[in-house]
Amino acid sequence: MILRPASMDDVPALAKFGRETFCAAFQHLYRPEDLSTFLEQVYSEAAVAEEIAGPECIHRLACEDGELLGYCKLREPSWYAEHSDARKPIALGQLYTLPTRIGEGIGAALMDWAIAEAHGRGCDAIQLSVWSENFGAQRFYRRYGFAKIADIGFEVGEQTDEEFLYELRLDKGEG
Repeated sequence: MILRPASMDDVPALAKFGRETFCAAFQHLYRPEDLSTFLEQVYSEAAVAEEIAGPECIHRLACEDGELLGYCKLREPSWYAEHSDARKPIALGQLYTLPTRIGEGIGAALMDWAIAEAHGRGCDAIQLSVWSENFGAQRFYRRYGFAKIADIGFEVGEQTDEEFLYELRLDKGEG
């Protein structure tokens, strides 16, 4: 497995992967019209291309033999900065792995990259949002030292989910 940055050539595959992995995990929670609106806003090729081309987000892809196994993105400034006293937080978003490959270390490799990247950028915290009932993801993040700092909402169309905001402080010897 190799980790590499995303390029504009990856936009179609990344948009498809994001839609499919999000739907595999969460589609059952939403009305079709809410899900459709959300997928267009976040996982359309245009939305993914805008993020890859823009200065705020950096994507890291996990690939093996040309196959996309997972990815994550970091966004600076963090979407959640107002919830913390961190001086320079960065947000971790969409840490996704192929459902058939969960437990093989792909997520761990992406998380290790994200922590190293945040350190390299001089960030003092990594923040992320996790669904309140996604207990497996919460356990994964806690293993890295993330702790819940707030209750927030996550909008999918007209539906707002209960989410937890987790933070890993990098300025206190963690990570």
